[in-house]
Amino acid sequence: MDPARRRATYDDLMKVPDHMVAEIVDGELYASPRPAAPHALACSALGQDLGPFSRRRGTPAGPGGWWILFEPELHFDDDVLVPDLAGWRHDRMPTVPDVAYFELAPDWLCEVVSPNTGRLDRVHKMPVYAREGVGHLWLVDPITRTLEVYRLDGRRWWWRAHTAAAKPSAPNRSPTSRLTSAAGGGNRDSCSGRTPLS
Repeated sequence: MDPARRRATYDDLMKVPDHMVAEIVDGELYASPRPAAPHALACSALGQDLGPFSRRRGTPAGPGGWWILFEPELHFDDDVLVPDLAGWRHDRMPTVPDVAYFELAPDWLCEVVSPNTGRLDRVHKMPVYAREGVGHLWLVDPITRTLEVYRLDGRRWWWRAHTAAAKPSAPNRSPTSRLTSAAGGGNRDSCSGRTPLS
């Protein structure tokens, strides 16, 4: 950001029309249109697949132990971010507070990237998530039908896996099976490793 340029404030964010998603990253105001159908479908499928993790531990409906929320507003100093999905372990956030935004960094985040948001998610938001200590990050691309999995080590993201969608007719028990089927299928390609990202 140009040092002479005024930093965006929360008042600026509140002036953005309701049909836009507004975020402030490093003093810049970003306004994106509401997600298109592929993006919305991917978020819905992920939410359904991850639902059992949001249940209380010990219930027959799933493993529990997490709060998984759609589009929570996160406030980290002057940055205001709205990830597509975020998860907090119950041991760090025993109950979901009745607040308009969260200052406690999630343990896990998912950004569904689109042509309009891909650069913002990768170049601007990922460093903020690293700075705040978010342990795990997924980047889902419903157009290319891929899932990228990252783990934070210190303040660096390590690329853990890249998975392309499985064919809808093939057995698939991954957490993203509904996502990949909804996105139109494809070939499964999985590779894992520890590649650092700065």
